[in-house]
Amino acid sequence: MGIRFRSAARRAGIVILASLGLILLWSCSDRQITLGVAAPLTGEQARSGRDVVNGVRLAVDEWNAKGGVDGKKVVLLEADDKGDPDQALVVARDFAKRAHAVVGHYNSPCTLAAIEVYSKEKIPMITASSTNPDVTDRGYLTIFRVCGRDDQQGRSAAKYVADHFPGAKVAVIHDKSSYGQDLANEFLKNFEFLTKTQSAFYGSIDRTGVDIPTVVDKVKEAQPTVVYFGGLWPQGAELVKELKAKGCTAAFVSGDGCIDPQFLKSAGAAGEGTLVTFIPDQEKLPTAQSVLAAYKAKYGELGPYSLYAYTAATVALTGLSQAGTTDGVEVARTLHKIEVETPFGKMKFDEKGDPQQSPYVMWKVEGGRFVEVPMEAPPAPAAAPAEAK
Repeated sequence: MGIRFRSAARRAGIVILASLGLILLWSCSDRQITLGVAAPLTGEQARSGRDVVNGVRLAVDEWNAKGGVDGKKVVLLEADDKGDPDQALVVARDFAKRAHAVVGHYNSPCTLAAIEVYSKEKIPMITASSTNPDVTDRGYLTIFRVCGRDDQQGRSAAKYVADHFPGAKVAVIHDKSSYGQDLANEFLKNFEFLTKTQSAFYGSIDRTGVDIPTVVDKVKEAQPTVVYFGGLWPQGAELVKELKAKGCTAAFVSGDGCIDPQFLKSAGAAGEGTLVTFIPDQEKLPTAQSVLAAYKAKYGELGPYSLYAYTAATVALTGLSQAGTTDGVEVARTLHKIEVETPFGKMKFDEKGDPQQSPYVMWKVEGGRFVEVPMEAPPAPAAAPAEAK
C-alpha cells in the first residue's frame, strides 16, 4: 500500500506541476502580443524577404520602446515561406496557433494560399506586397493589404505605353504565377481597350527560365516594339538579357516585381531603358523621413517593400491597440473604421481591405539605377520593328 500511495502521489505531483506550467504559459501569453511575419528568407528572393522582415522589426522595436501595445511587449515570429504556396500554408497553420496578427506574405501565390487559413482562424493578416486583386476580392474580413493592386498598375502601365509609344506593337509574357499572369492580363486588357489593337504575341515562361530562349525566338518573329512582362526580377532579368542578345530592340516594360536592385545587377547593361510601374519615390515622402532615417541607420539600403512592411506592422499593432482586444474579428472591424498614421500618410481601408489611395507611376533604368519618370513627359515615337532574321 505504501508503494502504491507514493506512486499515486508522484503522479498527482506531475499533474499539478504540468497544470502550473500551463497556467504560467497562459499568464505570460496574456502579457505579450505576438506578431508573425512571413516572407521568402532563402532562395533567389531571400534579400527581398529580408527587406520585409527588417521593416517589420523596426516597427516592433519602436512600439516596444514606447511600452508595447497597451503595456504588453510585442514578440516577433519570423518564418520562411520559401516563396512557395505549399510552405506558406505550413507557416499559416503554425501562425494561426501562435500569432495575434500576421504581416505577410510577400508573394501573391503564397498569400492567396495562406489567407484561407487566416480567414478561417480569424487572424488579421496584412500583406505589404501581394498585389493580386483576389487577395482582397475574396471578401475575407480579416485580410488587408497596404500596397496597390495589379488591376491598378496594369492599367497605369497600359496608359503609359499607349500615350508614350503611339502605334506600339506589343508582345505580352508572364511567368504563369497568379501574380505575373494577372498583371500581364490586366495590362493587355487595358492596352487593347485604349488602342483598339490586339497583342502581336501572348505567351508564358516557366520560373525555372529553361524555356526563355524558345519564347524569345517566338517574340522576335512577332517583331514587337514593346515587350510587357508580368513576373519577378530573376526571370525578368534573364528575359531582357535574352531579348537584347538576340537583337530585339523593343522597349521592355514590367511591374513592381522587377523594381529591385537585384534586377539591375543581374540584367546589367541589357536592363538599361527598362520601364517598371511602382509607387512615387518613397525617399521624398515628407511623412516618411524619420522612419527612413531609422531604417537606414539600422539596416542600410531601403528595399522596395521595406517601408510597406513597416506600414503593415504599424497597421496590425494599431488595430490591436485601438480594438483593446486580441480578438481577430474585433481587430479587423476596428481597422475598417479607423485611419492609421503611416509613413505614407493617413491610411484608411475600403470595404475590401485595400488602401483607399495607392498611386502608381513609371520608373526607368538609367545609368544602372531606377529613376522616376514624369508621367506628363511628351510622348516618344514607337521604335521601328527589328527585321526578322
